[in-house]
Amino acid sequence: MHCKSTYMKQLMIILLCCCSVYMATAQVKLPRLVRDSMILQRDEKIKLWGWAAPSEKVKVHFRNADYKTTTGADGRWAVYLPPTPAGGPYSMTISGSNKIVLQDILFGDVWFCSGQSNMVHEMNIHDVTYRRDILAANDPDIRQFLVPPVNELAGPQADLPGGSWQPAVGEQVRPFSAVAYFFAKSIHDTYHIPVGIINASIGGTPIEAWMSEDGFKDFPAQAALIRQNKDTAGFRRQHIPVMTVLPADAGLTQLPRWYDTTYLPKGWRQINIPGYWEDQGAKDLNGVVWYRREITLPASMEGKPAQVFLGRIVDADELYINGKLAGRTFYQYPQRRYQVPAGLLKTGRNLFVVRVTNTAGKGGFVPDKPYCIFSGTDTIDLKGYWQYKAGAVYPPVAPHYTPLSQNQPTALYNAMVAPLIGYPIKGICWYQGESNTDRADQYKKLLPALIRDWRSKWGKDSLPFLYVQLPGFMDYNYLPVESNWARLREAQLQSLSIPRTAMVVAIDLGEWNDIHPDDKKSVGGRLALAARGVAYREPVIYSGPLYHAATIEGNKITISFTQTGSGLTTTDGDALSAFEIAGADKKFVWAQTSISGNQVTVWSDAVSAPLYVRYAWSDNPLQPNLCNQEGLPASPFRTDW
Repeated sequence: MHCKSTYMKQLMIILLCCCSVYMATAQVKLPRLVRDSMILQRDEKIKLWGWAAPSEKVKVHFRNADYKTTTGADGRWAVYLPPTPAGGPYSMTISGSNKIVLQDILFGDVWFCSGQSNMVHEMNIHDVTYRRDILAANDPDIRQFLVPPVNELAGPQADLPGGSWQPAVGEQVRPFSAVAYFFAKSIHDTYHIPVGIINASIGGTPIEAWMSEDGFKDFPAQAALIRQNKDTAGFRRQHIPVMTVLPADAGLTQLPRWYDTTYLPKGWRQINIPGYWEDQGAKDLNGVVWYRREITLPASMEGKPAQVFLGRIVDADELYINGKLAGRTFYQYPQRRYQVPAGLLKTGRNLFVVRVTNTAGKGGFVPDKPYCIFSGTDTIDLKGYWQYKAGAVYPPVAPHYTPLSQNQPTALYNAMVAPLIGYPIKGICWYQGESNTDRADQYKKLLPALIRDWRSKWGKDSLPFLYVQLPGFMDYNYLPVESNWARLREAQLQSLSIPRTAMVVAIDLGEWNDIHPDDKKSVGGRLALAARGVAYREPVIYSGPLYHAATIEGNKITISFTQTGSGLTTTDGDALSAFEIAGADKKFVWAQTSISGNQVTVWSDAVSAPLYVRYAWSDNPLQPNLCNQEGLPASPFRTDW
């Protein structure tokens, strides 16, 4: 009897568990994007969708109307709301076996912002440059949905793993993409409507990762790779990272450790900050290098919180002040801006130690960046001579590339874009290309393919697509050169042949020593200007001069342009620069130029029979200054395609 009673109790528990599971799966569920504070696209029919138990009745109540449906055998449901003008806030109730109430819903314009790190870069990363913008941020009608950075090779995903809508108010603006925020703010201030940003971007990613499998119909090699990668376990087995045992760092194994205030340095050498150790006598050194210096601080800084700027460091670093860890960064690109807590600094000498790890190329402190410590009104310069010593020297190793799953074709589309399809948007802002500069010719086909792919997925053949041409980056060249970055910009320029696209020229906004230039406000503003012309169809000048045609007359070539606005001029009032000319041998030399109306005439006494012209044709052209009277810069170009 006891056994039977125990059996019945166990059976009841199992039945209750099964019932609980059924109830959980039967409940109405919404996609992560459909949440409190969401912004929906104005003036368009809105699809709302979700999941529930098969054959469950679902009702959406919105603005005094009910929209009813029944889920299919797969548990999916969808209803459509009629077009709604800009406004709000509204509430919405979704009912099935459970009830969900959404609050603070606005209607406005929704923009999908995507790409790699220059779209990722948050307001927080640029908080020194945009300190006043952050302090003044009070735009509750500008909201960002930050898509979690995930990837998937197996196929398109139905939903996101997380995310929420956040307003651009006070400190909440810090996680906003800086480019997207300044774009949205300009649109909001121009049209006085709510603006939603869906930010799906990851640094260091190629364009192929953002395209769907359907987008690769004309790319058989990538299509085959996509099919192969769907065996995700096989992908992981095939690409196991190579683990290398590296020498121990003497600065951490010896006692006292080299950052300790009781450590007495011996055998340290002098080195200058900023600068690379490769350029200061430490040749072929990959490994760990320690820097130390005693910095004298005034009594006014004692015990107070402070901020240390260490520019950029290649590659990883740790900062110690008076023996305490004050900050660390694991890769080279972020600006080093470390917060020093109260109580750590003292009057007089303070020990600053920086441990730098680099495994390839030149290691050290990037020039032309800020290096200082400041607190209140006190600022102390950290540039100058320090001491250094190698803590570990890594042996030379053959370069080995382990493919990242996130960079494989379709990986980011599947996980970060596919779950958004169906959510109506006004248009797309795209800032990407750095990771494709080694395959610029292929990019000429890939960018148009991405545009067609996303337009097809959203069901809008004329969906506005705005994109940023790569800015200048790396060393200046004082002689004409070939350039992969210039070829990538050319691929971007040629994509303007696709209707309802616009390209923001940013050649004047780059920094030679930073792939992430600080000026994000100008990029966002130019994107907004492009949106006014392409998406909102205003009669505005939204582009700088674009190459149109070349005419050869004797020893001169005359270049004509479109998008000249009120006429051609230069950004600095000086003579035109960055023009090159060549004959049949394609040996380019710097050219003389003159502006006449909407044309530029180019020549050189060294080229008697010219055939070709190039403008701003290098990774980082030196002072390209052609623009229109509206101040928008001309795109780099060449006539020798």
